[in-house]
Amino acid sequence: MVFVKGPGLYPDIGKRARDLLYKDYQGDQKFTLTTFTSNGVAITSSGTKKGNLFFADVNTQLKNKNITTDVKVDTNSNVYTTITVDEPAPGVKAIFSFVAPDQKSGKVELQYLHEHAGISTSLGLAAKPIVNFSGVAGNHKGAFGTDISFDTATGNFTKCNVGVSVTTADLIASLALNNKGETVTASYFHTISPLTNTAVGAELTHSFSSNENTLTIGTQHSLDLLTSVKARVNNFGKASALIQHEWRPKSLITISGEVDTRAIEKSAKIGLAIALKP
Repeated sequence: MVFVKGPGLYPDIGKRARDLLYKDYQGDQKFTLTTFTSNGVAITSSGTKKGNLFFADVNTQLKNKNITTDVKVDTNSNVYTTITVDEPAPGVKAIFSFVAPDQKSGKVELQYLHEHAGISTSLGLAAKPIVNFSGVAGNHKGAFGTDISFDTATGNFTKCNVGVSVTTADLIASLALNNKGETVTASYFHTISPLTNTAVGAELTHSFSSNENTLTIGTQHSLDLLTSVKARVNNFGKASALIQHEWRPKSLITISGEVDTRAIEKSAKIGLAIALKP
């Protein structure tokens, strides 16, 4: 899709802070291998070991002009199919997805990006579907949006969220009211040095039902062009860190660990992720 310098879609609100605090942290062992056939089909095989359990899947991706088809098969013999059509009309993306053998899993989604708005609407392909709508208004400096889902089978709203974000040259702040007003989340992302990709971020979530607060703060820094480090800690004493190295183009190895500082006698969780691409 052609890039539009606008407010983006609703999931983009607070995304930079979430990526800094949670992306690439791995508590398990994961291996991913991507290969390409002579006709351009990308085949990605991945396996994840979680304790004594092992999960695997194979994903194939075929691009033909503006149509991308993804088919993934997992260890439970579920087949996930996603067909994406970029720019059937200016600023529009159409996505059709379903999971076999679940006959009620079909869904069609339309996304529209404009310099002052971002809209996404989806409809389940069932007799009484779930309808989802999200919309964001604003520009690349400030945005306000909402994300709602309505279950036509029960006549109830299953999701109702609102959010706002403000962006400056080196700072992004957002505030979101989620879970039908049950929780409020404030996030903050601050770029300290673009040259070394150094940044700090924080996220504070308050639950009105339990009156509980969750605060997570983190930072990231690039040691060189190929190696980066990240660290985070929350108010429950869980501290995590990772180091990621691109040992060849598009091939990454990530080592992460987590320790409970309030129970230091417990073993630390170590995660390893290896992604290989030709």
